[in-house]
Amino acid sequence: MLAGLRTRTLDLARGPNAERTLWAVSFAESSFFPLPPDLLLGPMAAADPTKWRRYALGCTIASVLGGLLGYAIGMFLFDTVGEAIISFFGYGGREAELRAFYDRWGAWFIFIKGLTPIPYKLVTIISGAMHFSLPIFVLASAITRGLRFTLVAWIFQRFGPQIAPVIEKRLGLVLLGVALAIVAVILVLRFSH
Repeated sequence: MLAGLRTRTLDLARGPNAERTLWAVSFAESSFFPLPPDLLLGPMAAADPTKWRRYALGCTIASVLGGLLGYAIGMFLFDTVGEAIISFFGYGGREAELRAFYDRWGAWFIFIKGLTPIPYKLVTIISGAMHFSLPIFVLASAITRGLRFTLVAWIFQRFGPQIAPVIEKRLGLVLLGVALAIVAVILVLRFSH
């Protein structure tokens, strides 16, 4: 099922409405869609390197707006729609674990999970279910998604489509490294005063 969906999505990305497709996928992925926008963003940035910043920014804005839908699902529809989405992505029955992690780490949960390959929709839905501060949620989402999409678009515009196989295998590690570097810098700044 996902392979067919991936093929159709990539076909749309090659068409005349590629940018709209990128935005739609980025929006939907933040709340319910199973494919990450990176699948479109990278090849589009490689195909037209002059637009990589525009693609990354559009992807970020659409992702944050889609995250608000995920937040609303968690806040108002968690017992029905939210739990079904979480279960679909293999985290069913682990809501208590996600909530405990969230209680302990708060905004850090958004920062770290927004950069990692863990589906971002889990972050948005749990944020709403936990009634996490909406302004902090939006700010953290904008930062983490912006970093992720800017990095992906920059790598592809810089190295071209031949980097795709490497990125597909290593994107999670690269983004985790970026997340750890951000956390380290923040901790150093926090404890150096």
